[in-house]
Amino acid sequence: MVLAVGIASAFADPAIIAHRGASVDAPENTPAAFREAWNQKADGIELDIWLTKDGRIVVIHDGSTKRTTDKNLVVRDHPLEELRKLDAGVWKGEKWKSEPIPTLEETLGELPVGKLIYIEIKCGPEVLPELARVISKAGKPAEQLRIIGFNFETLVKSKALMPEVKTLWLVSGSKDKITGKTTYPDLAAISEKASAAGMAGLDLNMGFPLDAAAVAAIKAKGLTLAVWTVNDPATAKRFAATGVDAINTDHPARIRSALEP
Repeated sequence: MVLAVGIASAFADPAIIAHRGASVDAPENTPAAFREAWNQKADGIELDIWLTKDGRIVVIHDGSTKRTTDKNLVVRDHPLEELRKLDAGVWKGEKWKSEPIPTLEETLGELPVGKLIYIEIKCGPEVLPELARVISKAGKPAEQLRIIGFNFETLVKSKALMPEVKTLWLVSGSKDKITGKTTYPDLAAISEKASAAGMAGLDLNMGFPLDAAAVAAIKAKGLTLAVWTVNDPATAKRFAATGVDAINTDHPARIRSALEP
C-alpha cells in the first residue's frame, strides 16, 4: 500500500482531537459533528468504525444503531444501503434531522489538509482488509492517520498490514463492581508491551496517574501519548503541562480556548 507523505503542516502541542467529532454540539460520528469540529479549530477528529454485512466500513460507536438513530439494527447484520436509510441526527434534535451514518470513505474524503483522524476499531480484525483498501484509496498522507483500539492483537495485525499508519493502543481501567473503585494497569508494563510490539503510542484514559515524569518515561520508550476524554479546561491545562501529545475532548472549542496563550 502506498500513501502520500510529506505534508507541510504542524499540529498543535498538544493536538486537540474532537471525540466523535464535536459531539456535544452536534450528533456524534456524523458529517455534521466533523464539520463542527473543524469550525471549532480542532486539530483532528476521533471516530469509531464497524464492518457492515456487505463488507463496508461505517462510522458509528455502538454495535447497534439503537442509541443514535431512529431504528434498532445490529450493524454487522445489515448492508450499507439499509443502514444509510436511518436518521443518525434526529435523536440530538430536529435541527439535525436526516444526518446519515457516514462511511469511512466519505469521512476520509472530507479530511482537510493538515488535520488528524483517529480511527477506532470497534469490531475485530475482520475489518482490516477493507480498512487497508479504504485508506489506500483515500490517498491521505500517512502522518494524518492514526489507528486506535482496545484489542491489542487486532492492532498488531493492523500494524503488519498497514505499517505506514501509526497505531496507538487504547487502554482504560477496570472498575470494581462492589467498591466502585477503578484500578489502572501499570504504566511501565503497558509502555513496554506497546513498544515491544512496535506501536507508535498509547491512548490512555484520563484516570491514569500521569505527571511529567510518567509522560517522559512513556516517551522514552519511543511512544507518543494521547489522553481521553478531557472536557474540563483545568484538567486539560494539567495534561498539557505534562507533555502529552494529544487531548481527546467532546468540547474542542472550550479546550482550544483554555490552552491558547
